[in-house]
Amino acid sequence: MEFDEPFTFVIDAAGVLRLAPRRSEHVVCAGGGPVLSAGEMSFREESGQWVVGDVSNQSTGYCPDIRSWPAVAKALDVAGIDHPSGFTHEVVFRRCRSCSQLNVVREEDFVCVFCDEELPREWNVDSAAL
Repeated sequence: MEFDEPFTFVIDAAGVLRLAPRRSEHVVCAGGGPVLSAGEMSFREESGQWVVGDVSNQSTGYCPDIRSWPAVAKALDVAGIDHPSGFTHEVVFRRCRSCSQLNVVREEDFVCVFCDEELPREWNVDSAAL
């Protein structure tokens, strides 16, 4: 297993951590099923064990809310893998109510990059998978 670059990960509906090479699609990693969270995860060796170095919710296939962290932490705990206390890089996804385009919110600027309409403050990416 190559640990030089991050892995694609999902936490499947049963709460199990699934890993795939970084260039893999999250939906493929999940076997097309629903997930509790998804993103990218990297590992480093610490005291002879692998621990999570960085972890994000960066997945345009599922667009998970940052509030999906507890599912990630629980799956890592069950697997016996030490991890940070939250996503080390949070991606804020919102769907525009006016044009329906998916947006990544940067620097707390909740404005649609496609039509300049205000984006909702609460997660609203209506994915049947989450």
